[in-house]
Parts: sequence; structure tokens; C-alpha cells
Amino acid sequence: MPTNFGDNSTVVGEPPYKRQDDTYGKHTPPPTRAQTSTQGFTGQEARLSEFTTVDYTIEERPFFIPIGKNGVIEALEKLDRQLVESGRTKLLSKKSPTDWTGREVVPGQLGLINHGGSPKVLTKPGRYPSFPLRNWWARTWCGTTGLSDTVIDFQGLTVVQVSQNQAAVVSDPQNHIFVIKNSGFVAYAIEGTYDVLSIVDQTHLPNVVKDKLTGVTLGSTHEVKMNSNVGGNKQKEYVVATFLNIPASNCAILQRGDDLELIGAGQSVITNPSVTLRGLFTLGENQLEMPTKDIFTRDQVPVKLTIYLKWQLTEPLKLTTHGYNTPYDALRDKTQSILTQIVAHLDYSSMVKQRSLGPDNMEDGNDPSSAFLDALRSRAMDDMHEAALEYGIVLKDLAVIDRQFKGEIAATMDKLTTRALQAQVEAANVDRENSNKVKQEEGALSVTRIKAQSANTQADAEAYRVIAAAKAQAQKVRIEAEAQAEATRLAAEAEAAAVRLKAKADAEVIDQFAREMEMRRVEVSRIKAFGSKTVFVPSDSAGSQMGNAMALGMAASMGAQQAVVPSTSGR
Repeated sequence: MPTNFGDNSTVVGEPPYKRQDDTYGKHTPPPTRAQTSTQGFTGQEARLSEFTTVDYTIEERPFFIPIGKNGVIEALEKLDRQLVESGRTKLLSKKSPTDWTGREVVPGQLGLINHGGSPKVLTKPGRYPSFPLRNWWARTWCGTTGLSDTVIDFQGLTVVQVSQNQAAVVSDPQNHIFVIKNSGFVAYAIEGTYDVLSIVDQTHLPNVVKDKLTGVTLGSTHEVKMNSNVGGNKQKEYVVATFLNIPASNCAILQRGDDLELIGAGQSVITNPSVTLRGLFTLGENQLEMPTKDIFTRDQVPVKLTIYLKWQLTEPLKLTTHGYNTPYDALRDKTQSILTQIVAHLDYSSMVKQRSLGPDNMEDGNDPSSAFLDALRSRAMDDMHEAALEYGIVLKDLAVIDRQFKGEIAATMDKLTTRALQAQVEAANVDRENSNKVKQEEGALSVTRIKAQSANTQADAEAYRVIAAAKAQAQKVRIEAEAQAEATRLAAEAEAAAVRLKAKADAEVIDQFAREMEMRRVEVSRIKAFGSKTVFVPSDSAGSQMGNAMALGMAASMGAQQAVVPSTSGR
């Protein structure tokens, strides 16, 4: 559990990495009787480990009273009783307030009186009359101060109260530095002074620490310094406390001699002069492009590589144990060593043809640069991963993204390679143009085929339309013919029926005169139909033969006349 008063080392809570046997350090004796009795003021035991010494806040200090739940007034009363019991002047004034005249002390304030160099405190609100109504001989009214002020320093009396997120760095009369968090104390210094060096806002420390390479924010720090007189009226500042604010997924490494200690995310403070901050680290993923030094191939051609690294630090203690301040320093040295060994066994020609090295171009084993790629895949990544684990680093990705060859041989080979690449580019361009032309012709052929299919479809549609029209016309004619035939049949039947009826009617006429008259009427109708000059010859008697002869003779005469007319016109 965290203490209200910080020790002279690191003020933190119970960390997950705390050892089971770190209640007392190897060289730290158990707390004395006086120390044990003082623990009652804080209600907690000191956290002592190999990184800490005795917590100065639990030492036997005369006239040092922690502020409890009842506030400053109760602590002042306890301090006053201790002073009286030791035969010293009272701290609290015996004067009683009035309500009609004098110096005024309102509720929430303390009245301060200088009594011959000793402090007197008025805690009761009211008015305090001055001389001659009250005995103010050798007393000087010094005003009032707020009861809840963070720091009250008056004539050797020191009152410190800090709230949440605040921390007070205090130097006691023996120049021991301790830190107070979320609590306070009341003290009267008989020999020396209690100096409040600084009140720190732990959540907004001014100095932000970032990784210079990756730009990741590692945390924030603040150093509290104390002025000391080193002789000859010379003042010098000394760092007495270092505050840390470590974000989530980050950590810090503390060092004391050859021992290292890991502290996690949170707010911490270092006051032990033998404990130093080794460094701040992030436990998240990082990535960086790293240039290497010149490496010589087997045929002595220098080459400079640019490496892409992606890693995650998992055990910072391993890294600092090997003497590295950042994961990049460890990876840089190991990467340079491994790549030097790989490139030293390869020729320039096996490296120059491959422009980039990554997982996308490591599949074809027939590639001329497969020797370099195989070496990178089988040796560099495996060796780097194994080496990084020794430093507490997990290597997640490694790739060579660029290389530069140097020297005359490299320049000559670069020219030849450039020409070869140009020829390849030109051949690729020709192939591309041919491919484009082929695609254009294929596209035109496809368009023609589609047009032909469209014409065929249109012709089929037109033929179908003509056939359908012809079928419709034929059907129409057939229907009309059938209708006409039916109409004719019906008309013939009607006419026949009329003739039969008329014949029947005529047959039923028995009067001779009526019969004669009907025949006369038929004769009249026939003459009227053919004319009055018409000669009717019977066709069923001898006269019919004469009629036929007369008709043949007349026809022959007409034919002879038609034959004579053309010959006359011809002459």
C-alpha cells in the first residue's frame, strides 16, 4: 500500500514485480521501537527493499505531527502539548476572543503572533483587543493566514497540506528529503528548519521525454533542486527529487549500483541519491528504416543497405543488462553484424538484379538473385529473431528496401545493368505495344462479330415479319373467299328457291289464257333484253344447222378482210 509520506527513494504503490522478501533490505535493520511507534501516525509500514533505506517520515522526530482526519487544529493542539511537556513555550495563544474590538480572525483562518521570536497561533475566530486592553508586551501582530493553505511557514512553525495530484518535497532539519502525497504535517523546528522545496503537479510534469528515433512519447519528468551554500557565499543547486509520469504500455528502469529495478506505468518519484533513472522505454510496437555501414561482397564490391525493422520490446531489463539504452542500438549492432556475414558470401551479380527484397519476391527459387533472398530469408531473419530475444526484443519484420553499390566495378556494372534494364524496358514496351494492337484487333473483331450477329438477328426478325404478314394475307384471302363462296351459294340457293317457287306457281296455273299471257310476257321481256331486230333461231331443229353455217361464213368473211388490210398498208 502506498504511504502518505514518500520515502527517500521511490514513492509508488505495491508493484506487481515486488519481491516477496523485500519487506526489509539485505543491509537494512528492522525498524526501531521509536520508528514502530511513529508508524501509528501514518497507519502503514515502510516499503523497504534493496533500492530503499529507512523512510525518514517514520523516524522519531521531535515536534512533528502528521495531519489526521480531524484537520490542522487537532495537529496544532498535539504539537502544543508536546512543546509544553518538553518545557518549551506554548504554541497556541491563551488569549480569548471578543466580539467588539481588536484584530479580527474569521472562521477558516489562523491568527499569527510573533512573541519574542516564538510563534503564537490564534485558532478561535473573533476579535482580539490590542494594547493597553490586553497585554501585548513583546508581541507583534503578524496577520492571518488561511487554515487550508498548502504551506504555512512562520517563525519555525511549518504546516504543509497537499491535495490530490499534488506532492510536496520537504527538507527536514537534518537535510533529509522526503515527499508528501495527499496528506500533510505540522512541525516545529527547534534546530534547523523544515523547507518546502517544491509543490509538484504529478499529472502535468513539464519535461516530456520522447524517443529521438521513432518519436514515441515515453513519459514526462521533473527534477526538484535545492540551493546549498558550499562556502565562500557560493550557492549551488542539487537535484534532490525526480518525478516520473509514465503512460500506459511504458515503463522505466532504475539503477542502484549494479542492480536494476523495473517500474511500470503510473506516477513515481526518486529521492534516493544512490538511485538513478536509467531510461524510459515503450512496450508497444515500433518500426524504423535503418541504414547500414558499407559491407563488402565476396568480389570486394562495397554496398550500403537500408533495412526496415519492426520490433516490440518485451523485457527492458534484459536490454539494459546488456548495456543498451534503446532497442534500436541493440538491433543496429546485431543487424550490421549478421548482414555483413551474409553479404560477404555473395557475389555482386547475385545482388544487383533484385531491386527490392521482401516476402513478395521470395517465392521463385529460379531467380538469379535467389541466393541473396534465400540467405536473407533463412539466415538473417532467423538469426536476428534469435539475437533480439537475448535483449528482450521480439523482431516482427525485417526487409531490405534499398541498396547502393560503390566503387569503380559497381559503377561499370551499374552502367551495364542500366543498359540491360533499358533493353528490357524497351522490349517490354514493344511487347506492350504489340499486345495493345492485338487487343485492339481483337476488340474490332468482337465489334464486327457483334454487328453481324445484330444484322442476322434483324434479318431474322424481318423475315419473320414478312412471313407473318404473308400468312395473315393468305388467311385474309381464304376467309374472304370462303365468305364470298358462302354468299354465292346462299344467293344461288335463294335464286333456285325463287325459281322453284315461281315454277311451282306457274305450274299451278291451269287457265289457258293465263298461260298464254305469261308466255307473251316472257317474249316481250326477251325482245326487250336483246333488241327488236334480234332473230331467234331454234337450236334443236334443222334450222339450227343453217344458223351454224351462216355463222361460219360470216366469220370467214371477217377473217379475210383482216388479212387484206396489213398488206395494203405495207405497200
